[in-house]
Amino acid sequence: MKSPRLQTGFTLVEIAIVLVIIGLLLGGILKGQELIENSRVTNATNDINGVRAAVNAYLDRYRKLPGDDGPAATLQARGSAWAGVAAGNNNGTLNITAAQTFTGGGEGDEFFRHLRAAGFLNGDPTLTGVNALPRNPWGGLLGVSAQGVTGTTGRVVCLSQVPGKAATSIDSRLDDGVPNRGIVQATLGTAGVNTAPGAAAASYSEDDTYTVCATL
Repeated sequence: MKSPRLQTGFTLVEIAIVLVIIGLLLGGILKGQELIENSRVTNATNDINGVRAAVNAYLDRYRKLPGDDGPAATLQARGSAWAGVAAGNNNGTLNITAAQTFTGGGEGDEFFRHLRAAGFLNGDPTLTGVNALPRNPWGGLLGVSAQGVTGTTGRVVCLSQVPGKAATSIDSRLDDGVPNRGIVQATLGTAGVNTAPGAAAASYSEDDTYTVCATL
């Protein structure tokens, strides 16, 4: 008679080792995603602070606002980096409406062209219109306006298409974490759309996307 074949399987120790390995892999993936998201938030806050610093440096050097600076002959006389860079209307204010924040309209593209020609921001000063606006870490745009979230006053720098969790982090790092008060405020946006600043959101939700604006 043939002896029955022995059935073999995993021992409890082997199963435990496999589960530990799976747990470590999942933990590493989740931690990696968290690090990537934190890096994006850090880059975004650095972009906001970088634009603020660039504007102050420009004002200190030229005594005029980037984007509004002019006339054209004054810009061209500064050197080859300014060749073909359009002038603003030189009236002492930044003429960019909330609706033009992410279109490059008004003096929006000139704002970034002037800062780049002056060497305060990286990028090509010959780019015009919406192409002159930098991209933010979430694939949206970085724009400026003389009017931000409804009810606020003064110049702002805004980021579009910011996920809710990241918007909360940006607001908390630079302000108070509340989207309808302080120097950082946010408008509820639409995923994949560069939503212009408008009514302030009542609160942040991780399910939504926002346009986040900070005063310059």
